[in-house]
Amino acid sequence: MKQSIVLYKKIPSDLLQRLEDNFDVRFFDGINETNRAEVLAAIKNADGMIGASVPVRAELLDHAPKLKAISTISVGYDQFDVGDLTQRKIVLMHTPTVLTETTADTVFTLILMTARRALEMAEMVKAGKWTRSIGSDSYGVDVHHKTIGILGMGRIGAALARRAHAGFGMNVLYWNDRPNTQVEKEFNARRCELDELLAQSDFVCITLPYSEQTHKLINAERLAKMKSSAILINGARGKIVDQAALIEALKNGTIRAAGLDVFEVEPLPANSELLQLPDVVALPHIGSATEETRYNMAACAVDNLITALTGEVTENSVNAHLLK
Repeated sequence: MKQSIVLYKKIPSDLLQRLEDNFDVRFFDGINETNRAEVLAAIKNADGMIGASVPVRAELLDHAPKLKAISTISVGYDQFDVGDLTQRKIVLMHTPTVLTETTADTVFTLILMTARRALEMAEMVKAGKWTRSIGSDSYGVDVHHKTIGILGMGRIGAALARRAHAGFGMNVLYWNDRPNTQVEKEFNARRCELDELLAQSDFVCITLPYSEQTHKLINAERLAKMKSSAILINGARGKIVDQAALIEALKNGTIRAAGLDVFEVEPLPANSELLQLPDVVALPHIGSATEETRYNMAACAVDNLITALTGEVTENSVNAHLLK
């Protein structure tokens, strides 16, 4: 008899077939109030779950006494209480490697768009307002040979450092809980304290995971420590930045601009004051949103769940080492 799993996000048909070859699959298009009763009935006998973008908390897990593994189609796992999962002996799997390069591309896209005011200028052309050569009021700033400060130096931070150093000749500073000797050697990066990074960087880029320690790490006090010409880029998690403080910093000229792929509340409300500011580039959380990467993430998550329920976990686990 096959083990039972709940799939709560659409995945490509060939990957769905791989799941069905191994498990009895119950599919739900998300978990919400309209299907909650059905989901709770399904997870009562479920051995595993796989999906993304939905908080999976105690009130759901209390209905899943047989659950052994959850595979999230993401690198981040702030939708889960890892301590609670560990206490319940549920292994949590994620996809930490497959989206690195694509997300670094997105972060650097935000750097270029904000520095060169690309979105603002493109909208000017589309609106038919390009009637003469642009003047100094429309100038952007250079990216090459500037200083980039990277908060977090994991896989994505290192990929960003490579682009900055090798592609644009940038000076690389980073703030991390431990040294990354590889980026220091290969990209001439220098680890420093957060205050120094904020004071010296032309571009402050966030690639940190979200946690209690990083909640609103970038607040009014820290924004005030940045250069008035500096640009803040967030491609990690929205709650790492105090959004209200950022809005005030942009309005007051405390910093020059912001490029954001993530927000405190997503989707970003249409009436958000951020959208009224010309020096903000706002993207709809597209960090890993390419056809290739999203497929590879789903494929990795499927493999993770199969391994977690039928084999021995050796990689891509958040808490397996705590269950032994």
